[in-house]
Amino acid sequence: MDKKVYSIEIGGKTLSAEFNDWADQAHGSVLMRYGNSAVLATVVMGSKESNLDYFPLSVEYEEKFYAAGAILGSRFMRREGRPSDEAVLSGRIVDRTIRPLFPKGLKRDVQVIVSVLSIDESDPDVLAVSAASLALGTSHIPWNGPVSAVRIGQNGAGEFIVNPSYADRDAKDVKMDLLACGKDGLINMIEVGATEVSEETLTKGLQYASDEIEKIQLWQHMIISERGVPKKEFAAPVTTPEMESAFAEIVGPMLTEYKGLLGKEELGTIKSTWLKAAGDMLPDITPGRLDSYCEERLDAYVHELAINDGKRVDGRAMDQIRPLFAQAGGVSPIIHGTGIFYRGATHVLAALTLGGPGDAQLVDTIEYQEAKKDFMLHYNFPPFSVGETGRIGGTNRRMIGHGALAEKALRAVLPEKAVFPYTIRIVAESLASNGSTSMASVCAGTIALMDAGVPIKSPVAGIAMGMMSDAKKQVYKVLTDIQGPEDHHGDMDFKVAGTKDGVTGVQMDVKVEGVPLKVLAEAFAQAKKARLQILDVITKEIAAPRADISARAPKILTTHVKVDQIGLVIGPGGKMINGIRDRTKADDITIEDDGTIFITGKNGAAEAALKEISDLTREYMAGDRCEGVVTRFLDFGAFVKIGPNAEGLVHVSEIAPFRIARVTDALSLDEVVPVVIKEIDEKGRYNLSIKAADPEFASRKGLTPDLSQEQYGERRENNHRGGNGRRG
Repeated sequence: MDKKVYSIEIGGKTLSAEFNDWADQAHGSVLMRYGNSAVLATVVMGSKESNLDYFPLSVEYEEKFYAAGAILGSRFMRREGRPSDEAVLSGRIVDRTIRPLFPKGLKRDVQVIVSVLSIDESDPDVLAVSAASLALGTSHIPWNGPVSAVRIGQNGAGEFIVNPSYADRDAKDVKMDLLACGKDGLINMIEVGATEVSEETLTKGLQYASDEIEKIQLWQHMIISERGVPKKEFAAPVTTPEMESAFAEIVGPMLTEYKGLLGKEELGTIKSTWLKAAGDMLPDITPGRLDSYCEERLDAYVHELAINDGKRVDGRAMDQIRPLFAQAGGVSPIIHGTGIFYRGATHVLAALTLGGPGDAQLVDTIEYQEAKKDFMLHYNFPPFSVGETGRIGGTNRRMIGHGALAEKALRAVLPEKAVFPYTIRIVAESLASNGSTSMASVCAGTIALMDAGVPIKSPVAGIAMGMMSDAKKQVYKVLTDIQGPEDHHGDMDFKVAGTKDGVTGVQMDVKVEGVPLKVLAEAFAQAKKARLQILDVITKEIAAPRADISARAPKILTTHVKVDQIGLVIGPGGKMINGIRDRTKADDITIEDDGTIFITGKNGAAEAALKEISDLTREYMAGDRCEGVVTRFLDFGAFVKIGPNAEGLVHVSEIAPFRIARVTDALSLDEVVPVVIKEIDEKGRYNLSIKAADPEFASRKGLTPDLSQEQYGERRENNHRGGNGRRG
């Protein structure tokens, strides 16, 4: 086997790229390692031009169960199936990073497959970007790379960590988890999860990441210069004078008529009119080329409008937000919490459901084996939201990605489990879409959380920023609250979510090679201004979480037992806990490894189950007062059961403050009596006293110290016969 390995130190660990003949029929491949994590990236380009009106790039991120050294999957399916959400999100990271660097107009199929071969302390998603870059860079596929990725963490002390481990990222004091990709001092992809960090901190983190990226870039350039093969020649689609003339004749008057105000309808009319008229005028040019040419010209028009004239396609100022609307509740008394949020023509409904800890999602992936997820945000994007027909059901990558972003933005403000042990599920329904439904989902989601009475730390809002730029002139315009046409024809989609105190989530992708850090700093500042405006609208509708949760939501009670008592509560084969659940009708009883028990139920079921568990696990001490049931008699006393697993002896002398001849004169089987634990002997046996708990107990039974032994016997005999005890 032929192979050569190149290495570099990044973040105190060795990053290596191994070129071998494993996949020697792929057009490019590399085995990349960082610590004990490893990925294999392969790239292939099709031999024929596609007739599609878009670039057919596909990026697949394959999680292999063997990479974790575990046999995963369900009991009935032990091979890999559909990608996990984590795999989809990692694939999107690679796709969004490499896509802008392909030449405009390329129509050949390009497929990038990243297979995770090993996973340890380091997340393979960072490896995947650089691996895909090297595989493309050393191949003959036209591509303007390389591009590199690095993850930057920030701990509680404010220190930046390069490529933090999973343990570092899961630490309680972690402030920020930032993944940045870029080249030549530019950033072209960002993913951030944070705990209300400042925009200044994020900008510093991006600068720190950019410095590390440039180290990897120099290393990649060296490898590509040594191993790269000549790129396949690519000729951009030709624009003829006839096409330019036809566009001016057909579309020019329409642009004048619309006066630069181009919404979705106007753009649709322009394109359909152009394709029909140009198809008749230019029969030798394919419909696909006519379509792409129209896109190029409209793209240039929207850029010129913003850069040269300072105008946007809907007439707004560069930092102006569209009209806002917020509504908390009012949808249905059945739903535990709802939020409706409008931003212009983007409308989202968020519906929230509360469940017990047992409703948490079980996550079984190569990254998080047998983990539990107690907060979920699921995002839906039905075709009617954009006035179209289409398939209903299932999820696609975009829906998974948008839901994950909104979930990450809101997770930072959720209460601790000890305070609010509920499982929370939010479903964000995109009812109408014209730009950034993901950020609208954040806003609707935070309203739903407060409407449901979830004690969040602070409301969260999100906004999508855009950019129009001219790289040759080195000028740019940052746009607040981009709508559909600005997203489609703009250069940047920069989503920022956070509270009044700081940022909780960021996601960025671009259509250009990258964005300078100074532009991102300006975008952060503009986004903060917009975020505060949105938060003002939200808090005027609902200022804080409601005092109580919905009456229809289950009640959760919490208790704690010693770790060595967990087995007692569960019982052999779950017999004890299942019995408690059946008797009390509790919905769920969840036991954590540390002995914390969450009891979920309605209509008093949770309280009943809590009492049974408390009685079962109670540890008695001398002096404790309680009640018990008489279970059996001895000549010198009676046994009283004071708990499910606790029984003690009441000596005949401990029944009354005077002498009683027979125990049965005062007590009956199955009678409930008050007792005090007098002592616990060295063998753990309980000695109980009734008279210490209730000195008048025997007297109320009609027993007195004046009765003779004969009278005691006669009374006992009469009691047994049902007589009145009078002497004849």
